[in-house]
Amino acid sequence: MQNPMNRAMNRPYLVERQTMTTPEMPSSASSSPSSGAPRRFWLVGLLSAATAAVVSACKTAPEATSAPAGPAAAPDSPVIGPVAGPKGSARSSSATTPRAYREDGATHIYGLNSDRIYKGRMPPLLYAVGVLNVEIDRAGRVTRLDWMRAPKHAPEVMADITRMIQDASPFPAPTRMGKVVYTDTWLWHKSGKFQLDTLTEGQD
Repeated sequence: MQNPMNRAMNRPYLVERQTMTTPEMPSSASSSPSSGAPRRFWLVGLLSAATAAVVSACKTAPEATSAPAGPAAAPDSPVIGPVAGPKGSARSSSATTPRAYREDGATHIYGLNSDRIYKGRMPPLLYAVGVLNVEIDRAGRVTRLDWMRAPKHAPEVMADITRMIQDASPFPAPTRMGKVVYTDTWLWHKSGKFQLDTLTEGQD
């Protein structure tokens, strides 16, 4: 079957041939009902309609397949307040004094060592008590440890505390102080679990 587009391209040739042969035909033929001119014009009109339908379909097809734009990604929620964070947390501290920073430091240690925290009130006699100064730089890294009261009778406890603090680095960054040295007291149970004085549940 001949393509409608090719048939439409032959339309000027058919019209031009009819014009060239018209002077040689008798005058009665131009007005005869059996003349082929009306039939050709009807065919030309049909081809034009078919061509317009094909062009319209080609233009509208891409619009039907276009996909809607996806929703914009929601921004990450910032960490606010002295909550326990994972190791390497980039959260910062808003504390303006070493005493205020103690809570940020304590919650950070509790969050990384939740299985080592003693639950409930501690007994009246503890296995060890240690008081430690911790120096934190502006990026939250531990730069120095200084024992104010070392439990020398339990060197394994001193080593365990030192390791936990170093493993917890970086701490919440003291952005408002630049750096900080804060002090906390470690209350150590004979089971190997502990509480910090800043967050202790008390002692019997």
